[in-house]
Amino acid sequence: MEFFKTIKTRKSTRSYKPEQITNEELNKVLLAANAAPVGNGLYEDVHLTVVQNTELLSKMVKSTAEISNKPDANPFYGAPTVVIVSCRLRDPAKVSSTYANAACIIENMHLAATDIGLGSVYLLGFIRAGAINESLKKELEIPEDFNPVSAITLGYPTEELVEREIPADRISINYIK
Repeated sequence: MEFFKTIKTRKSTRSYKPEQITNEELNKVLLAANAAPVGNGLYEDVHLTVVQNTELLSKMVKSTAEISNKPDANPFYGAPTVVIVSCRLRDPAKVSSTYANAACIIENMHLAATDIGLGSVYLLGFIRAGAINESLKKELEIPEDFNPVSAITLGYPTEELVEREIPADRISINYIK
């Protein structure tokens, strides 16, 4: 797939088929994550947790429902795979760098997923709500000095991903020449 076709085809997927993605597909997405830019090259300050265990996915959904007071919460939209991006925060003054690094990693995974025909959606709400408590953090084997920052779902979309036109003026732009 050409790069701009991938860009035009990428969208947030909120409905998935139940079939698990293949290891080959997962590895391609994770390779893209590893190719993402990370500030000062501090890749050791980033950790990825791939969750395909249905019991753990259910626990995270339940935790989100409880914390958000929304019993019907479905933060993963039925996706069979969730990748959590966790970061080590060395300097509290640089917290924005942590989120920027995670966002770059997520975007690379989004684009790779789209390129190979997988659906994906950027997840932030369930993490910001505190759905990954200390107990879940241990079950997810997230290193002690790392904190979950964001996540992405991966799976086969129920609707085909199709190329769309992207308005060139969605984001306000000013030019200084």
